[in-house]
Amino acid sequence: MELSLTGKRALVCGSTAGIGKAAAIELAKLGADVVLAARNPEKLTASLPDLPKTNSQQHGTLSLDTGDPASVKAAAQQIEKDGRSIHILVNNTGGPPGGAMADATEEQLFAAFQTLLVSAHALTRAVIPGMKRDGYGRIINITSTSVKQPIPNLGLSNAVRAAVANWAKSLSQELGPFGITVNNVLPGYTDTERLTQLFSGRASKTGKTVEAIKTDVIASIPAGRLGRADEIGAAVAFLASPAAGYINGINLPVDGGRLGSL
Repeated sequence: MELSLTGKRALVCGSTAGIGKAAAIELAKLGADVVLAARNPEKLTASLPDLPKTNSQQHGTLSLDTGDPASVKAAAQQIEKDGRSIHILVNNTGGPPGGAMADATEEQLFAAFQTLLVSAHALTRAVIPGMKRDGYGRIINITSTSVKQPIPNLGLSNAVRAAVANWAKSLSQELGPFGITVNNVLPGYTDTERLTQLFSGRASKTGKTVEAIKTDVIASIPAGRLGRADEIGAAVAFLASPAAGYINGINLPVDGGRLGSL
């Protein structure tokens, strides 16, 4: 099985912590040159030494705020002017605030679309020419199991993540002939800072303790535990590899078996 990414270059968004950082590390382990992208330059610099490096791998950073259209445009222009191809793009960003769909304002909906979909589209457009030129491309979107089964009290996320999945499916059909695949990874409950924030928000609304909520969640997972960020990262790395070249346009749940849908 061909897993080596030596000679390939990856751009990983939201990669200074959590799932994004785990994905970046796994890609580097397979030999890719990794560009970490996030909005905090200090965290980017601090995270760079955590990437494995063998032989002549060259890792770097890119300052990027997916919630800021100007920042995304500047990053896309920088990618286009760089001259070096990005072969693997991991679109990953934190989700919007929790809450009922009916309570979401129009402004919040626009902001969620900018952060989760519009930014991914702009970055994808920037990397497509290089992928086509080299005949190799992997666009991997970190979304959510809500693509298949909406999660209560995450109305904004449910709506926009589903839009991302349909956007990705359309792209997969358009780009497949060029050796470019587009897939979505759907993390289940994963032990990250984002999940802790969601548990805290749910606790404040229900009166339950965070630990009680965590216990209830784990009870709903056949694996009997929360996922680890590196387990999501491993799925990303496999989809990025040559071995996954015939996997295109899918939604891959990595959730310990929690989803009730097929």
